[in-house]
Amino acid sequence: MSAETRPAGPEGDGRFAPVFAALTGQEVVTAQLARAVAGSRDSLGANGMTHAWLFTGPPGSGRSLAARAFAAALLCDRQGCGECPSCHQVAAGTHADVLFVRPDGLSYGVRQTRDLVLKAAAAPVCGRWRIVVFEDADRATEQAANALLKAIEEPTPRTVWLLCAPYADDLPTTIRSRCRLVTLVTPRTSAVADVLAREGVSPERARAAALAAQGHIGRARRLASDAEAARRRDEVLRVPGQLGSIGDAVRAAAVLVRAAEAEAAAVTQELDEPERQALRLAFGEGSTGKGVATALRGSAGAMRELEDRQKSRATRVKRDSLDRALLDLAAYYRDVLAVQVGAPVELANEPRTEELRRVAAEAADPAATVRRIEAILRCRQRLQANAAPLLAVEELTLALM
Repeated sequence: MSAETRPAGPEGDGRFAPVFAALTGQEVVTAQLARAVAGSRDSLGANGMTHAWLFTGPPGSGRSLAARAFAAALLCDRQGCGECPSCHQVAAGTHADVLFVRPDGLSYGVRQTRDLVLKAAAAPVCGRWRIVVFEDADRATEQAANALLKAIEEPTPRTVWLLCAPYADDLPTTIRSRCRLVTLVTPRTSAVADVLAREGVSPERARAAALAAQGHIGRARRLASDAEAARRRDEVLRVPGQLGSIGDAVRAAAVLVRAAEAEAAAVTQELDEPERQALRLAFGEGSTGKGVATALRGSAGAMRELEDRQKSRATRVKRDSLDRALLDLAAYYRDVLAVQVGAPVELANEPRTEELRRVAAEAADPAATVRRIEAILRCRQRLQANAAPLLAVEELTLALM
């Protein structure tokens, strides 16, 4: 979208503050947030500024990125310059007036929420606002949601809540009805590919990764830069061609689960060790002097608590990785269906076009392809209901035969 046709920025010249530059393909959202930032200089209610916001959008659309950019712009004297200490602190997650919340495990409990509400009610330290960026707010338990509702119903004058969830319906009606809705869209393939190209990825590889990620910028970046991640995805996409018998189906299920576990292990490994190292340093490991030995003995409980949180996060990441593998599989059959019916749409697996045509010709009945996609969606629902992963995926691969 050109500067002449995109929505006007806060200055009315079509340009937006630098902190919003990373919101790929979200021009309408950027305009909405920029107007609210301009209005926040006056009071709540001006230009759509309010104390509670709900950022929704499909995975990878940039919900939390948009919330962080909005927080930075609200606290910046220049409405999001991206260069001042305040903008840098928000980007680094160290700003004194911004509370960043991202549930590590499968849920976020009521005790954690009550602690968060107390912290959020404090007066701003150095800015105009006290801001809470709550990623994955849909993971709040029912009791936690009730505690959150009370804080949003009776807000303190300078507190702004920025909640993030895939869909508005993921939060109770009582909460979402009190929030200003910000709806992000799936970025265009060309926009995601342009982001990767600017980061040095070749145009061909950038387009293939953007198509495969289906608008998920983080996923596209990983597929383009991590050969192992790309290999694991290829392993998942070979499953449809390996279902000749019941034994093949059972083995293919194991392949799917192992690929998801390997993906999850790679992600958690990147997160776990830096956290453990930071905790050791905080308790003085490697230091000398009076009291260090006592502090290190006291670190055992904190380390156990960290390990418990990391195990809970690993469970969540493993489930998310398996769900992503199933989405890759669903996209494969969606491409087969598109070829079968001659739909003029982008194929997520464009580099496999010849293979898709062959599979479409061998299984000429589009209704059978639809049933396979439905089987994948049922498997996703069962996994969300805590079914045993291997058993649920074995049932799926048998249905795909």
